[in-house]
Amino acid sequence: MENKKVWFVTGASKGLGLTLVKKLLSKGNRVAATSRSVNDLSKAVGDNDNFLPLSVDLMSEESVETAVNKTISKFGQVDVVVNNAGYGMIGALEELSDQESRENFDVNVFGSLNVIRKLLPQMRKQQSGHIFNISSIGGFSGNFPGFGIYCATKFAVAGFTESLAAEVKSFGIKATVVEPGYFRTEFLTSGSLAVPTNPIDAYKDVRDSQTAHQNDINNQQPGDPAKGCDVIIAAAESEHPPLHLFLGPDAYHVANLKIADVQQDMETWKALATATNFDEVEA
Repeated sequence: MENKKVWFVTGASKGLGLTLVKKLLSKGNRVAATSRSVNDLSKAVGDNDNFLPLSVDLMSEESVETAVNKTISKFGQVDVVVNNAGYGMIGALEELSDQESRENFDVNVFGSLNVIRKLLPQMRKQQSGHIFNISSIGGFSGNFPGFGIYCATKFAVAGFTESLAAEVKSFGIKATVVEPGYFRTEFLTSGSLAVPTNPIDAYKDVRDSQTAHQNDINNQQPGDPAKGCDVIIAAAESEHPPLHLFLGPDAYHVANLKIADVQQDMETWKALATATNFDEVEA
């Protein structure tokens, strides 16, 4: 058991989180996992002495701290954190209300930050640990009509993970942002994909995208969650894990397009855009 790690996984009652928890337990790891409903979580995973199901409100620092304390009390340490909890939102920026937008940020961004804030003291004490933050290929490229707010939350996840990696490196702690493409989970079902309360008919591209994701792409995603989880586990076991972990050939394709577009824009505007320093005064 001494070679097995202690994992802390959020959003574990379904989707990628549930698949990861089951796979970790099958390999003999110790796992603390969170969900809004501990009954749903316990039912989905089953009984296991190495499993600690936790009912957690990620918006509450007190609730998160209680879960972290229970995990350390039971297992003595936390080696790997996976911030997986989150939900999708489709709607044009003009359509989505301030409240709808902020709620997406609350769960996808600030919920993860609460977990990081409460777990880092233990990891610093250990001088070891690895934090995985689940973003999306939509956290690297925002070229998805109707996903502006969702992409913004996932860009935020990518951004703070890059800073986190630099901040905790001296403590022996690692950080990875995971940027999956389309994986066949419940992500596009009504329970995980929010839509605007007041849609605007003029946004035909957004409505077409909404229809496609809800009716055509859902349950037809090419990615196998079990294989995706295998890659995350491999990264956790690696001595040199990536800072950016793209998952799926579709994620690689979108990322390469984005990189090429950025390079083209930079080169096209380089002469003008780099002539911006103060002119040197000749002596």
